[in-house]
Amino acid sequence: MEDLKSFLKDAGLDEKETLIYLSLLQTGPTAIRKIAEMSGINRGTTYEALKKLKNLGLVAYFHQGKHQHFVAENPKNLFKLITRKKNEVENLESQLEDFAPALESLFNSEMQRPVVKFYENYSGIRSILEDVLDRAENEKMKEYEVYSSSAISPYLYHKNAFPNFTEERIKRKISVRAIATGPGGKIRGNDERKWLSKKEGSPTYTLIYSGKIAMISLGRNKIPHGVIIEDQEIFKTQKLIFDSLWKFLK
Repeated sequence: MEDLKSFLKDAGLDEKETLIYLSLLQTGPTAIRKIAEMSGINRGTTYEALKKLKNLGLVAYFHQGKHQHFVAENPKNLFKLITRKKNEVENLESQLEDFAPALESLFNSEMQRPVVKFYENYSGIRSILEDVLDRAENEKMKEYEVYSSSAISPYLYHKNAFPNFTEERIKRKISVRAIATGPGGKIRGNDERKWLSKKEGSPTYTLIYSGKIAMISLGRNKIPHGVIIEDQEIFKTQKLIFDSLWKFLK
């Protein structure tokens, strides 16, 4: 039953509408007083929910004597409801294509100011890595740079973070230059690697990409966290330092 309730909520019904609809499916034609008693919802709220269900094509009503009775429509009408929702989403997608340039313009006007975003836990690390791939993929050169740390890398590829990050990068044909600290690390495809040190990994994993700097490290509880700095001048400085160090290293 809980799975059914969850499905109906995903289809667009709220919790009260779900309870009332399921009650009607079980009882057949019923007066509003009885519906309210069965669902445990007051009559005023029940009536408003029934109106919503009627508009969705899931409930009908008729008069019997002086009383109004409600009855559930055939559950197959849910197919029509989902089709309408699908059409609405497709219409929104079409409108987004028209409005995207204006939205991007507003977004870019705000980008004149530096922005710092903080991310926590493995889900936050995945968000950072997804941003790296999404941004790099849309760049003309499709590449980024990284100060790779053997101490932090396992947390990036953790099952709750982004275990197939490298495979996804290669699939998208994104190149990377890595300056590594710590032991291990190998060439996987579309990547170059040089070592600053092979003894101990640095405490921070740093990515330089698309006008941004992302830094990932560990808290005292060994849970990863990170920041993204969006600033062209900081990005240019870090890129200059990386390029100079890359030429120096063998």
